Amino acid sequence: MTSKIKVDNINKVSDDSNIIKKCGTTTTIGSGASNPIVVDGSAVTLGRCGGTVALASGATQTGFGRTGTVDWQTGSIKTSTFTAANGEGYFANTSGGAFVMNLPAGTAGNIVSVVDYTNTFQTNNLTVTPNGSQKIGGTNASATLSTEGQSVTFVYVDDTEGWKNVQDSTSNAIGNAFIVATGGTITTSGNDKIHTFTGPGTFTVSATASCAAENIVSYMVIAGGGGGGTSGAAGAGAGGYRELKSPSTPYTASPLDGYPSAPNRVTITATAFPITVGGGGATNPGPGSQGAIGVNGANSVFSTITSAGGGYGGARAPSIGPVTNGGPGGSGGGGSWDIPGTGSYSTGGTGNTPPTTPAQGNNGSRGQHNGPTHSVPGGGGGAGGAAPTSGPGGGGPAGYGTANGGDGTTSSINGTPTTRAGGGGGESGYGGAGGPGGGGAGAPPTTPAAGRAGTANTGGGGGGGPSCGTNPSAGIGGSGIVIIRYKFQ
Repeated sequence: MTSKIKVDNINKVSDDSNIIKKCGTTTTIGSGASNPIVVDGSAVTLGRCGGTVALASGATQTGFGRTGTVDWQTGSIKTSTFTAANGEGYFANTSGGAFVMNLPAGTAGNIVSVVDYTNTFQTNNLTVTPNGSQKIGGTNASATLSTEGQSVTFVYVDDTEGWKNVQDSTSNAIGNAFIVATGGTITTSGNDKIHTFTGPGTFTVSATASCAAENIVSYMVIAGGGGGGTSGAAGAGAGGYRELKSPSTPYTASPLDGYPSAPNRVTITATAFPITVGGGGATNPGPGSQGAIGVNGANSVFSTITSAGGGYGGARAPSIGPVTNGGPGGSGGGGSWDIPGTGSYSTGGTGNTPPTTPAQGNNGSRGQHNGPTHSVPGGGGGAGGAAPTSGPGGGGPAGYGTANGGDGTTSSINGTPTTRAGGGGGESGYGGAGGPGGGGAGAPPTTPAAGRAGTANTGGGGGGGPSCGTNPSAGIGGSGIVIIRYKFQ
């Protein structure tokens, strides 16, 4: 006969609390608030609300399986070669150098994950190596993780394919502490990004910096240089030059740095900023040996900043006709040569027109009479200085042009010291050099050579055309440029 003990409840002697309690179809094992095991029909509940179910040290579990997730090892950031364990995810810090993650001996259903902790996989790779003769994606070979911010999850399927990568993220969702933008040609210098526009485009900002001061960007905006005059003519002025160096972007700026003046600052927002890059001014060849003035360069624009196109170069009118003055603009164009014996002199064009502070350019020089048979047209002004003039004993009256173009100015906003916005030289056997910074040289007076063009994307003024030959041509102005620089890391 089988022995039986029939009870509904088992209570403690000390306080009569339940150890085992039967109530209907529910049996509760445990005393007081613990109640760690509840059997109710087909459901077995371990633990209580707010409690923890834990395996004892050294114990293992079976039958529960995994749900396709891993336990992330946040307390153990990996910085050197290690062996992964089934069911775990790792943060791999390769900032100090590349290393290896060895996979464990896999059985079906095993899972391992890893993520780029410092976003340096692109510089220092993480190599993932299978155990022994096991495979990764059907091949007994290591896999290399080399994408910035990459995270992967491997699941062991079977001995044919081995570990399969079931989740690979190459997108890195992080909070942006700095400006994020696109547009133009993008380069870097130290912690700064540099966007260079050599033609029209859009500077599109998708995120601003968390530090308000870093949203004041550095920029350089140069307009197109003016076109030189034709036939014994003057050089043209350089395109207007405007620059601001933000304190958050260290580099050597030009003397025309407009910081901290409020009208010169550009504080960006998350929006699109259309960019205008001004073209160089054209020339107007006259019929035969007749002269014609050039054309002003076009403006360049970034946000609230506009640089004015360079002024045109003056030209001698047909035969011994009226002289013409240089055109006003970012920098002024040179005046044409004077008429010997008449006392008629031209003037150079006014730079910094319209006015800005600091000045965006300088004046062109006036023409001069240099001896009984030849005269010298003026040079165009540059961003760094007015077109030079002669002094006493310099071959002409003091204060008159030498035909050389004015100097440009130098900035390292693009990471390299570069001189831009030089004035164009006038046609002359006594000078005619283009100003440093892309100014075109003037044509020599004795051969039918053309005046030289200003260098593209410097805003240099065009050189003046020659006084001989048919349809004498002058140099067109150099196109402008817009550069934007900001801190990105």
